[in-house]
This record gives sequence, structure tokens and C-alpha cells, in this order.
Amino acid sequence: MDEIALRRADRPVLDRRGRPLRDLRISVMDRCNFRCPYCMPEAAYPEGFRFLSPPERLDFDEIARVARMAAALGVTKLRLTGGEPLLRPGLADLVARLVRIPGIDDVALTTNGVLLDRQAGALRAAGLHRVTVSLDSLDPRVFARLSGGRAELAAVLRGIDAARHAGFPGGVKINTVVQRGVNDDGIPDLLAHFRHTGVVVRLIEYMDVGSRNGWTRDDVVPSRALLARLDTLWPLEPLLPNYRGEVARRYRYVDGGGEIGFIASVSAPFCGGCSRARLSSEGRLYTCLFATEGTDLRAILRDQPDAGDDERLRQVLSRIWRDRADRYSEARVEDTVQADGTKYKQAPEKIEMHYIGG
Repeated sequence: MDEIALRRADRPVLDRRGRPLRDLRISVMDRCNFRCPYCMPEAAYPEGFRFLSPPERLDFDEIARVARMAAALGVTKLRLTGGEPLLRPGLADLVARLVRIPGIDDVALTTNGVLLDRQAGALRAAGLHRVTVSLDSLDPRVFARLSGGRAELAAVLRGIDAARHAGFPGGVKINTVVQRGVNDDGIPDLLAHFRHTGVVVRLIEYMDVGSRNGWTRDDVVPSRALLARLDTLWPLEPLLPNYRGEVARRYRYVDGGGEIGFIASVSAPFCGGCSRARLSSEGRLYTCLFATEGTDLRAILRDQPDAGDDERLRQVLSRIWRDRADRYSEARVEDTVQADGTKYKQAPEKIEMHYIGG
């Protein structure tokens, strides 16, 4: 296994549109302690909903095996997601294993932040590079609505403060999903709170992820309109991307207040630079956030539990990526401009976000 895992691909593994595999997002937990309407609405996930049992989820050995083979094919970045990943016991132990994989230079975490104040120190000690906290509003009433009434805003803010003080090398970011008529009016207050703190806020257009959130295009606030509005409050100037394929368009406050980002996945899709694959909690690999089906890796892992022979896994990962041609967001834009004026309709039964992360 060592020879396979350490041997990087001589040439990048490219999909059918010439995109390399660079990022793997790993959902370690399908459960969540929130019920965000755009991800896990309460009506669809009530008390008593059957989530995966521990034996159904990949264990840490299996996750590490997939990550090692992905690294051998060119992956350099891993992101732990959910559901809520901090609900997974012993997560710092998994981080410590992933950061030691040859070729991996960035292991990140996306969380709702409620449990972060208890775990930030252990995660930093394990080698976690950076943290992203999902936070959609600083208004307690709006926050309650958008979290399904499952947590207090103060707990999330404590988690963010704990992450800041832990000193993650890659820093702390906030992801905010902007919905028209829901939280868009409160965006200036949220930005004002984090200006001059070193925390980068990224404003994300509301997307039609999954099939249960009732998405319509009318709910989307285009990033360009939001940028124009914010520029009147605090003048902004663009920054160069940190790397090829970066999804956020970065800006800095002219007055030195820090940086913000805009992720315009609906109005200005970036499928052409997408280098991300996603591994679900039960071990299915998806090549698009809007996928309708994935490839079962758990069966391969458990059919060959000896990690000493992972060539089959490597070959399957390579084949999946080489066959990839996803461009859902670009196709969505094309579908919305039909000559007869009909509106875009969601594709049926897309995978739900809490299974594969954002």
C-alpha cells in the first residue's frame, strides 16, 4: 500500500472536461443538531427520523484509505463536513491521521459551530488547518428560524471565538447563505460584526441543493447586486484568486477592515474550474454537489478490508473521475433562458446536502 499511496500520478487525473481532481470533501456524519430549512427542513427530518447507524457509516480506517488513494491521484485538500461533523466522536483522531497522509497539505472543517468551543483546542492540536462556520444571521429571531430553533446564537459565537483563539493556520471563515426576504437585510450587520477581526465572511447565493427545500430562483440574491449594495457602505476592491478554481470571488475593504468573498454559484456558475469530489457518510462518492447518484466505495472497502491492497480502490477512483462530465450549475443557467420564458425546474431526487456536505 505504501508504494501505491506515496506514488503521485505522473500526470494529473483529468475528467472529460479537463478538470483535475484536487479536493475531496468527506461527510463524516449524516446527522445534524440543526434543522436549517434549506438543508434539513424539520418537516422532512422530524424527531425519530432514521439516520445511518454507526456500522453503516465509514469508520476512520476506511475514510483514511479513501483519502490516501485520492491523494495518490492528486488530491491535496480534504474538508470534513456533515451533517454536523462535530457530532462524530473522536473527530480529532481522524484529523491527526489525515494530516499525515503524503501529499495532503490542507485539512479543513465545516461546522455549524455549536460544539466548536469544546473541540477547537483538540482539533488544532491534531493539525487541523482551518475552520469554516456556517452562520446565516446575527438576529436571534432569524437565526432561530434558519437553524430550526435547535440552538442559541450565543453558542455559535462562542465557537467562533474559540476557533479564533485556537490559532488555526488557515484562519476562520464564515459561510452565509443569502436568501431574499429572509436574511438579506441583516447582511451588513453580520459583516460589521466581523470586520477587523480577521474572520473572512463568504456570502453564498441560495442554491437548489437536494430536493426538499422548496428552492425557487426568486429567492436568490445575485452576488453582483449584493456587492454593489455593500460597496456603498464600505468601499471594496477585488483581490486575485488564491489558487486556480477558487470558488469565492475575493474582495478587501479599502479601509483595511479585512476580506469578504462572494460565491455566485447560481448567477455566475464556476463548473469549469470545479476540482471537487464528495464522499458521503456511508461511503458513496459523488462528483457534483447536485448529483443524483454516486458510486459505492464502502462495498469495495469491506470486500477488501486489508488496506495492504488498495490498487482496486485507486483504479475505481481514477475511473470515476475520468468519466466525470458534470456541469449542473451551467446547465441550470442555460435552462432558465428558454425562448418560451418557462422557469427552471429542479432535477428530481438530487442527493441531499447533509449526506455529502456543502
